[in-house]
Amino acid sequence: MPQVVAVMIAGAGIYAGLRWLSRTLEHHVREAQRHAEELSRRATDATRVTKDLGTLEYDPATRVYKPRGSGPHRG
Repeated sequence: MPQVVAVMIAGAGIYAGLRWLSRTLEHHVREAQRHAEELSRRATDATRVTKDLGTLEYDPATRVYKPRGSGPHRG
């Protein structure tokens, strides 16, 4: 009978240890996800710098809109 009690205590200890390990790993995964999201947000914010090109005009030769006054000087 003492062996059964010892096995039950060992089983309860293993169960409690696995639950603790599971919670700890979940916590670390959430922290890593938050950190990754923050880095992603910072990278996205850094690339969202917009450049004011002013008024655009269509160049039929290249079929592209270009800022007015760019290219060779028209006199």
